[in-house]
Amino acid sequence: MSDNVLDPFGARATLDVGDGSRVSYYRLQKLEESGIAPISKLPFSIRILLESALREVNDYDVTQDDVVKLAKWEAKHVADEEVPFKPARVILQDFTGVACVVDLAAMRSAMKRFGGNPQKIQPQIPVDLVIDHSVQVDLYGTANAVQFNLDMEFERNRERYEFLRWGQQAFQNFRVVPPGVGIIHQVNLEYLAKGVLTRMKNGERLALPDSLVGTDSHTTMINGLGVLGWGVGGIEAEAVMLGQPIYLVMPEVIGVRLTGRLRDGATATDLALTVTQQLRARGVVDKFVEFFGSGLSSVLLPDRATIANMAPEYGATMGFFPVDDETLRYLRGTGRTAAEVALVERYSKEQGLFRTDSTPDATYTAVVEIDLDSIQPSLAGPKRPEDRVLLSDMKQSFQSSLRAPIKKQGFELSEEKVSSSAEIKFDDGHKTPIKHGAVVIAAITSCTNTSNPSVMLAAGLLAKKAVARGLTVPEYVKTSLAPGSRVVTEYLTEAGLLDPLEKLGFGVVGYGCTTCIGNSGPVADNINEAVEEGDLVVSAVLSGNRNFEGRINPIVRANYLASPPMVVAYALAGTTDIDLLTEPLGRGSDGQDVYLRDVWPSQQEIAAEFHYALDPATFQRLYADLNSFNPLWNAIPVSGSPDFYAWRDDSTYVHEPPFFETLDQAPVIESIHNARVLGLFGDSITTDHISPAGNIASDSPAGRYLLAHGVQKRDFNTYGTRRGNDLIMLRGTFANIRLKNQLVPGVEGGVTKYLPTGEVLSIFDAAEKYKADGTPLVVIAGKAYGMGSSRDWAAKGTYLLGVRTVIAESYERIHRSNLVGMGVLPLQFNSGENATTFGLVGTESFDIELPENLTARQDITVHVSRADGSAFDFVVTLRIDTPVEIDYYRNGGILQTVLRGLLTDKTPA
Repeated sequence: MSDNVLDPFGARATLDVGDGSRVSYYRLQKLEESGIAPISKLPFSIRILLESALREVNDYDVTQDDVVKLAKWEAKHVADEEVPFKPARVILQDFTGVACVVDLAAMRSAMKRFGGNPQKIQPQIPVDLVIDHSVQVDLYGTANAVQFNLDMEFERNRERYEFLRWGQQAFQNFRVVPPGVGIIHQVNLEYLAKGVLTRMKNGERLALPDSLVGTDSHTTMINGLGVLGWGVGGIEAEAVMLGQPIYLVMPEVIGVRLTGRLRDGATATDLALTVTQQLRARGVVDKFVEFFGSGLSSVLLPDRATIANMAPEYGATMGFFPVDDETLRYLRGTGRTAAEVALVERYSKEQGLFRTDSTPDATYTAVVEIDLDSIQPSLAGPKRPEDRVLLSDMKQSFQSSLRAPIKKQGFELSEEKVSSSAEIKFDDGHKTPIKHGAVVIAAITSCTNTSNPSVMLAAGLLAKKAVARGLTVPEYVKTSLAPGSRVVTEYLTEAGLLDPLEKLGFGVVGYGCTTCIGNSGPVADNINEAVEEGDLVVSAVLSGNRNFEGRINPIVRANYLASPPMVVAYALAGTTDIDLLTEPLGRGSDGQDVYLRDVWPSQQEIAAEFHYALDPATFQRLYADLNSFNPLWNAIPVSGSPDFYAWRDDSTYVHEPPFFETLDQAPVIESIHNARVLGLFGDSITTDHISPAGNIASDSPAGRYLLAHGVQKRDFNTYGTRRGNDLIMLRGTFANIRLKNQLVPGVEGGVTKYLPTGEVLSIFDAAEKYKADGTPLVVIAGKAYGMGSSRDWAAKGTYLLGVRTVIAESYERIHRSNLVGMGVLPLQFNSGENATTFGLVGTESFDIELPENLTARQDITVHVSRADGSAFDFVVTLRIDTPVEIDYYRNGGILQTVLRGLLTDKTPA
């Protein structure tokens, strides 16, 4: 339908882009001229949503009423109505991307089984998959670490990469960026994003704002470039790839007014952590955040990208920075062509999407004030990104966390354990004492900061000064540098800063997401033994965006987010139990104490090296041919039919999922009867808790399955790399080692009580028993259920375990959407109520009557029967938020809805 676009508002126009050529576009100002609404007062982010609706009007899935609703967006009275959005493209990383391609391949198989045309299963818009999540830090501190880790990556992931090579030749509009190029969001920022796109439609060259959704929470990083986009679950992304719009409830927009300028000593990381803390406290879940104010022009684009990257951590759908002169400077500096930059400038100005210092402020739902002059050096931890700690308070904060209750983000050690210590024994016979706070992992990692030259150059300058003073890193610290792209290595080398980083152990280990997603690799056995012997709370310090429990490394319990130079500083100190403002980092070669202030680079020193970082020729050369530099990727054979994937029964990486087995049954909404509780959880249950991406333990259900299928422990790889196999991921759901299920108090890990017998079993084993009994399951949780990465398997695994409904105090946006997309019913306690309010202890059974004419956000009555025979009811809110989601739920999920539509559509592919 979208090829036959209507123009009921008369908004179609042409634009001279400056090189003698013209493009068509849809003028937003036409709506104001027609008296529909004052478009010029809308937030920039709403204007881009409006442009999409105006351009895609077809009176089918995007209506004229949708355009009018968006045009009449009211800041203080945002309508509780759904609006459609058709992104221009989709971006995938390989953890979630493999699962997406598996689902597309499974849809083709289902089309064949049910008599449809498999070729109809094609991406309808451009899709880029960046392989960046599979490299691990197996080797570090040596010159050959990059190649060794890359070789290990290919050895572990050969089958997955063969599958992706098949997908690359099987599907149209599908491009794969091979391993070793960089992190998805940095590659997007530096290369894939154009700012304004053109495409041929109805015989004309049409210009439109670059926009996207991605299967990674931190897709929001591209908001720093003025590109509208956010993270979605793989399920929702697949629907967009197949031509479906995203439906979202009209968002509130919180304006963040920036004033002043960062002071010397404060970094973009410190600013991002401050924004995260303040906005999380303000409450911006499901809201757009848009930055404005007099201070915005002083914020460089990489700094904007750092702040935008953290939007999932402050809970917002996105954190948007409008296009301005700084955007154009960055586009030029990263090698975009003159024609591409000219198109961005001309189009954005004509559409009223270009910000200047004199641009009147838009109207916002609320405004948060942040004075850049007030930003101070900070870290965040030990368990959540929003728990910011001033550098000056770090020692006291860490020591307090050793005695703090769990709910206060501490560790609640007994008095005797607070002062415990141990010794690390080395092969040559010497020993090193270790105690709480010891930094065993120091990692410059993650798109958040490796995309930012100012903090990367600062890390190199700090290392250079530290080496000159004779400082060294303690031998128990595992150090690593995983640049977000090859450009970073290039400019650090040109500036003469890679060598001092290498001297401190921060040599390049690979190009991709490593420590930040749990791919930190092993900590040495002798260190593990010492930590376990002393029951020590040891630390990781990383320049990432996530530090949830159990994520970084199983042995590490305290994880702190910090800027790259601060990562180097804590590596030198060797502990987080230190006040770096008053205590020395170490003793120099001259025998004198060296303090942080002695090696911290000034803004002037950083600025003097900045010209190395934005050299257009470097970007053009390194991104010229992404397939030519990696012989390992090019050597992978492409075999089999381009129509159907040849599923292998013996594969432990790629397996046809069972999602479409009941497609021939009529869609229906069914009530839930006699459901039992699989898990009773508290607040802040993350997608890491539900669907871990880290190591697979040998004694876990997934580990036992792999061993039974002949896979040796050394070849387990990670949960993330096995997302293409539902049999593994099902067994990994709710398997996090730090999960606390109140059905089994005092125990950590993926266990529950099988209520009919009282047995304590793994959650998977208990779910299998319930499945054999024909018993539906319920999960009960507290606030912010599903916060964290946009993992579709957190919903897919929940569904496959037999969970029919989740009842929580509140949901993180992406996970709620994913639950609906998998046919799992999300219910929400009413304000001020929770499991404790109703005395729920998890041993009850639940009945939930659902009418066939279910409507979005209606009240639902939950009937509870206690073990003593008593019963009561309570009312919750249905968190299916839109009529379209009702259809998804009725069909059993979003993909089932799309597939049924394609089966009944008789038009050719």
